[in-house]
Amino acid sequence: MSHQQDERFMARALQLAKMGRYTTDPNPRVGCVLVRKGVIISEGWHVKAGFGHAEVVALENTPDAQGATAYVTLEPCSHHGKTPPCCDALIKAGIARVVVAMQDPNPLVSGRGLEALKASGIEVCCGVLQEDAQSLNRGFIKRMIHHRPFIRSKLAMSLDGRTAMASGESQWITSDQARADVHQLRSESSAILTGVNTVLADDPSLNARVDWDVVQPIRIILDSNLKMPLTAKMANLEGRSIILTVSTDEQKHQALKSVGFEVYNLPAKNARLDLQAVMQFLSQQQINELLVEAGSVLNGSLLMEDLVDEWLIYMAPCVLGDQGRGLFSLPGLKAMTDKINLTLRDVRQFGPDLKLTLS
Repeated sequence: MSHQQDERFMARALQLAKMGRYTTDPNPRVGCVLVRKGVIISEGWHVKAGFGHAEVVALENTPDAQGATAYVTLEPCSHHGKTPPCCDALIKAGIARVVVAMQDPNPLVSGRGLEALKASGIEVCCGVLQEDAQSLNRGFIKRMIHHRPFIRSKLAMSLDGRTAMASGESQWITSDQARADVHQLRSESSAILTGVNTVLADDPSLNARVDWDVVQPIRIILDSNLKMPLTAKMANLEGRSIILTVSTDEQKHQALKSVGFEVYNLPAKNARLDLQAVMQFLSQQQINELLVEAGSVLNGSLLMEDLVDEWLIYMAPCVLGDQGRGLFSLPGLKAMTDKINLTLRDVRQFGPDLKLTLS
């Protein structure tokens, strides 16, 4: 098989993997294509945690995979989880060759699946369309290697860089088209994080309102002093709502738990939640991709600690005036030499608004 053909079939496997991008958490998105004599004989993708892995689904979709080549977007697993090892299934089916886009990023298992396949006499090729595969599962990779989620922060601003009027009124700066794109972002995210002041101001739902099947993101609220109202809308919505705090007020803990919140105490830093500890906790909760929708104080802290992997800024062609609220609270910046530089990665238009992607 030529390298060009390998890339063509791997591209199809990646297309299949993307079909699970709203539902596979906390697992990675994986696709598989089985090919014999240059013709696809079967396909599969991982749909949801606990369901069959992509390789097993593809094998189940054909009566005979003997001598075929399997194209898989992630190294086949070699360990028992909720499902048996995919390596064993490929070996048992008589697969002759396995082409893999990337190794499993989990340092405890990385490379073991490939070695198991080689040991059984299967020809193995790794690294085909690797960058595309890594981009598809950047949250899973980040969690496995760095023990924190891939973090994106979404902000909406006017032409003059304001996120709200001085009164706090902010609905709506951007257009329907931009807000629809935000709901797509939410649907792809494992969790959405905000601060309690945003909840007090807006009482947001922080859910993905889309017309396709989606696992609703976990809602994470940073609430150092437990100001969360018991009547908050999100307590009654589908999915988990988690409050992270440094408060040890047991009465408040129990009251919030009684209306549906999960409440966890985390380490403090300067009497507020330690953001590094927050991200480690979210990794332990198996959160791959975190979307931040917060105000200037939290975004300023995240920027100063260099915790955000990608900034998504929706800019509307309107002006809110110099009394409006800014994107970031950064009281430590005094001189031009203190400025924080970002790199513009992408610009797209949604209705009248621009979406800037920076890192």
